[in-house]
Order: sequence, then structure tokens, then C-alpha cells
Amino acid sequence: MPDGSLTGRYDPGGFFDEMFAAPGRPRNHYAHLYRQLQTLTPAALAERRRAADAAFLYQGITFTVYGEEEGVERIFPFDLIPRIIPSAEWAQLEQGLTQRVTALNHFLNDIYHDQRILRERRIPAELIFSAHGFRREMIGLKPPGGVYVHIVGTDLVRGADGAYVVLEDNLRSPSGVSYMLENRAVMKRTFADLFARYDVRAIEHYPQALLETLRSVAPHSYADATVVLLTPGLYNSAYFEHTFLARQMGVEIVEGRDLIARGDKIYMRTTRGLKQVDVIYRRIDDEFLDPLAFRKDSVLGVAGLLNAYRAGNVTLANALGTGVADDKAVYAYVPEMIKYYLGEEPILANVPTYLGWREEDRRYMLDHLDQLVVKAVNESGGYGMLIGPSASRAELAAFHERISASPRSFIGQPVVALSRHPTVLDSELYGCHIDLRPYILHGEKVTLVPGGLTRVALRRGSLVVNSSQGGGSKDTWVLA
Repeated sequence: MPDGSLTGRYDPGGFFDEMFAAPGRPRNHYAHLYRQLQTLTPAALAERRRAADAAFLYQGITFTVYGEEEGVERIFPFDLIPRIIPSAEWAQLEQGLTQRVTALNHFLNDIYHDQRILRERRIPAELIFSAHGFRREMIGLKPPGGVYVHIVGTDLVRGADGAYVVLEDNLRSPSGVSYMLENRAVMKRTFADLFARYDVRAIEHYPQALLETLRSVAPHSYADATVVLLTPGLYNSAYFEHTFLARQMGVEIVEGRDLIARGDKIYMRTTRGLKQVDVIYRRIDDEFLDPLAFRKDSVLGVAGLLNAYRAGNVTLANALGTGVADDKAVYAYVPEMIKYYLGEEPILANVPTYLGWREEDRRYMLDHLDQLVVKAVNESGGYGMLIGPSASRAELAAFHERISASPRSFIGQPVVALSRHPTVLDSELYGCHIDLRPYILHGEKVTLVPGGLTRVALRRGSLVVNSSQGGGSKDTWVLA
């Protein structure tokens, strides 16, 4: 190994390392990458990094950080060292994720219709009815095609034993898929020689797969159904992704003011007059979709949209009310859903979870705050979270008070020693913690593109991978 090489100075540490089985001993599927890194100097790697950053800058690949004075737009942080997943490992993930999204769809259909799982007390009814995302307007309403969750982003992590577990499900409007696609495009240019050495499965077909999924659940099975992407507008944190996906699918991107409800149908304003819309891929939360049904002050949605939806004349992806399954307290019951609806054991396990609304769990949480990760059930993006071992006394006291005042609003989980991956920090390789967000499409069938968004904590020692909290991403290579 060359003196001073990037790999020569790398320390896998005491965590499960994705690339190294032991110091200086890469896992078999990382052999080509390892040899390539041995030949690269820090200066050569820095040059490739500048080329990648320039590509992101010129293409406007950004995200918005709210509440920061120095500016709202940032280039999405990207690390050049790809994550590599063997085919057999991916096959198990694909089976587990398909099982999970199937059970979640059964669950949503059940709670808005027969409510068998509640009547049989397999899940407490009060937990569901008190969930922020539960929509009473959906009771008895069956969405076109009977599908509630069309696009899901499930966050997976690996602990010290290397086993994948589900950290959370994102069913309302999961973001990040545009970065997955752009990461791949940049890596193909920046590391073309390395990419050619690996037989990496393609992901570029995701926009077409998404469009086919959306058209498959159109109200009247139109092969040429009109699909639009509904965005809150320019100042939304994921606006780049909205425009990117609309462009890649070849569909119109619209705001609420571009749509109008007439005769329980939704129309889009065009230069040639009104055109009926069959499917709305909405990137707006439930409460802003229709000022006649939800928030009266909303200017983001379409007045009369709910009536058109009830009449079965338009499909919303994802369906109204799917946020109930985003609730982190409801997450704890997904393994039970799989057993109840599918009669199967979960292929992918949950992280053990304590529920603040259960007295015994709450006592344990309050007594062990300094050992747990505490999350607010309706927050995302790394907000509303306490990492007990690194929290100050004041932070622990504040969360003790918040949990005691509103137990239903919090869960607790043991700290997962997230797996680490070699990452370029300050011109050297450092082991940063990562997770994985694969994207699952559910229409007439369940489809996964092979890979997902590997998010990486770019602050040394940090366990928080969210871009809003200093995280970035890597390209994810699933091997054929």
C-alpha cells in the first residue's frame, strides 16, 4: 500500500464499515474501488471533487435550508466514494420492502373502511384516531385502483451486526429521488473508468417507471392519462426536485392557481383552454390541498379538489390520509400489520421503539433519556429530535418536560450505531455514518429501482444524515 495513500490512513473504527471487513482488508465487492483509491492522491481526488461540484452548480442541483441567514439555496452536498451493494443483499431488501409497502396499503384501506385491525385490538384505536395524519374525510372513500401509497421512501440503517433495519417510512411525499438520479450522472462522468469496471444496475428509468405507475392508477384506466405534478412553488425546499421530475416524466408542473374544479372534475388552464387532469402527483401536504375542506387560508391547493376526488374523477398520489402511517408511533406496529394482513414474518425488522403514550414505556424513556434517541412523532428532516448521549443537561430537562406534557407526541429508541462508509472530508478518507432510502413505486404492481439515496452525515461523529442538518449523499451502486 503506498505511503500516504488515502486508504493507508483510513481507520474503520469500531462500527460496521461498509467497505472494510478489517483495517486494510476491503470486502470483496469493494476490491476495484479499493485499488482505484490506492492510486489516487488527495490532490487528484480533490480535482475530481471540484469537477463534481461544478456539475451540480451548473445544473442548479440545490436544496433550501430554512431559517439560515446566509441564504436559502445550497448545492446539495455530494461525496465521491460510492456505496456498493451486492445483488443478493439487494434481493433481500427488495423482498422486505415489497412486503412492507403491501402491508401498509392493506392497513390504510382497512382503517378507512372496516377497521378490522382496530376492532380486533391488534393496534389501539386511540393511537390511530389521534394521529395527526388520520383523515376522517377518507372514511369509506376508496381511491382509484384501491392504492393509497404510490411512492414510498423507506429509511434503512445497519447496526453493529451489519443487519438492515427500518428506521422509518415516508408515505406522504418522500423526497430525494432527484439527487439519486443526478448523483449517478455525475459519478458516470467523474469516475467513468471505475464505473466501467463494475456491472452496476441502471436507475435512469425511474422517471418513466414513476409515470407508468401514476398512469396505471388513473380513474378510468386511461393509457394516455393526463398527469401533473402539483408543487407549492418556487420557495419550497424541494422545488428543484419537483421541476426535475416533471421534466423527466414529460408532464406539466403546476401550482394550485393553474388548476380549477368544475363539475367534480379537475382541469388545468392551458393556452388552448381547459384540459382535464386525471392524476395529480402532489407535493403538498393534505391540509393545504383544498381550502374548502381543510385549511381555509391555503392558497396552495384547489378549491373543490376533495369533491372531485370523492367522485372518483381524479387520482391523488399519494392518497389523502396516508400520513397516518408516517406517524412514528404507528411505525412501531408495522411488523404487526405484516403478520395480520399477510400472515408472514417481517423480512426487515424495526428498530426497538418505546411509545410515550404507554405508561410503562414512558417511565423507561424518562428514566433513560441520556441513553435514547427521542423523536417527535410528526417531525421530519432531523428536527424535533434528542440524541441522549450527546445532549446537555438543559436539553435533557427540556425533553423530560415535553414528554411528560404530551406523551403521545414522542417515541424513544436505542441509539443505533449506524454503519459507516469511507467519505472524503478535508482531503482524507473518514468513516461517516450513513443510511439508505430506497424508493418503492406501487401501482398495478410494486416496482423498485435498484438502489436509492445513500445519505451521509458529513460532520465528524454525527449520526444525523439529513441535508438540513449538515448531511449529504453518495451514489448507490447495486451490482448485477
